[in-house]
Amino acid sequence: MAGHLEPSTVNELIDNRPLSGFQIRVLILCGTVMLLDGFDTQCIGFLAPAIAQELGIPLRGFGPVFSAGLTGLMLGAMASGPLADRFGRKIVIIMSTLVFGVFTFLTPTATDVSSFVVLRFLTGLGLGGAMPNIVALTAEYSPKRLQATIVAALFAGMPLGAVVASVVSSQMLPMWGWRSVFYLGGVLPLVVATLLIALMPESVRFLAATAADPRRISAILKRISPELEHHILQVPVVEKVRGLSVRQLFVEGRGLATVLLWIPFFMNLLLLYFFINWLPGLLTTIGLPVQAGVTAAGLFSLGGVIGSLIQGPLMMRRGASVVLICEFALSVLLIIAMASATSFALMMAATCVLGIAIQGAQAGINAMSATFYPTAIRSTGVGWALGVGRVGSIVGPMVAGVLLAREWTPPQIFLAGTIPALIAGLAVVASHFLIRNAGAYSVNAPIRSAETAR
Repeated sequence: MAGHLEPSTVNELIDNRPLSGFQIRVLILCGTVMLLDGFDTQCIGFLAPAIAQELGIPLRGFGPVFSAGLTGLMLGAMASGPLADRFGRKIVIIMSTLVFGVFTFLTPTATDVSSFVVLRFLTGLGLGGAMPNIVALTAEYSPKRLQATIVAALFAGMPLGAVVASVVSSQMLPMWGWRSVFYLGGVLPLVVATLLIALMPESVRFLAATAADPRRISAILKRISPELEHHILQVPVVEKVRGLSVRQLFVEGRGLATVLLWIPFFMNLLLLYFFINWLPGLLTTIGLPVQAGVTAAGLFSLGGVIGSLIQGPLMMRRGASVVLICEFALSVLLIIAMASATSFALMMAATCVLGIAIQGAQAGINAMSATFYPTAIRSTGVGWALGVGRVGSIVGPMVAGVLLAREWTPPQIFLAGTIPALIAGLAVVASHFLIRNAGAYSVNAPIRSAETAR
């Protein structure tokens, strides 16, 4: 491997070798941030009743608080992607982790709805900023043959973080109150951010694609492959991509494919957050005890962990489009089953399997977005896909609230959830045939500078 090292050779070195201990360490760090992201995103939902009781805030008043957090997630994801494609993944991940850690830690200082809205919005900016760049860094340190599996498994951290938040909240609330959970959720990201500064490398694919210092690239490659220690590695100077922007997602034949990727992001996150926010309440509305709603929420999150872990192997074996289409079709059938369920056991079983289908599909389209775009615009592509999806996560709970206000019954509201699942499935079908039939089309087409792309 002596002599000149082209950016393609960097890809080949990573893609053609087994995972090294160095790469596994990077993936563990990324997974840890994802788990903390899930913890801090979901803990407000578990703590809202206790906060409302202590501060005398009506529970319905937390709607703007939830929306503020999700809005921050959306804007953070959209803003951080282009920044990471310009300045690197590492700095954006560290800054995002510091932001959501600091503002989660400050959340106990809130005394009214307005202060909670501000703090949760700022927390959301950090949470949203971390995720797309964790995805990009994970994909860029994973061999191509394992990218879908590893990125999909990474997203098990989100529902797992929610499960941890639920368990921790139930244990800490009676002893130390709701503030203690936020303090824990703030301190842990600050500790992890310190570890990221010391242990997390920059993406070597990003460095190669942006013509970084060859010695810096060589140093990282030697940690991936120690036998390169005695070889002289050089990287030629290449033209850096200038003027990167969201516009790059729509040039070089990527426009329609980008839109078809955004549709399932929007629809599936709409559906996911509809169930996360309203499932317990809808079940109690039809006469089930409160504990049944809590159990259903736990089973839905557990299904999400399972779905994320099995999604990658399924996609590798059967193909991404086939698996996603089957999952959206299964979601439709399960929602219909929940709307017509006549027994508690059937409702709980359908809820758990629905968690596998919806959150497995989300892990799958997240993995698709990470492998969809070339390195130079990967963070932008993932960030904007997640950002568009976050719009859906805001719309979903709002639509459910409107339908309840119009006196729709819980079964009718459940059935309305079949519509986004159907639309998402149709978008995947269209995307499959677009890529299959467009002979010259490639989502990995070379990225030109903004000047030449005009």
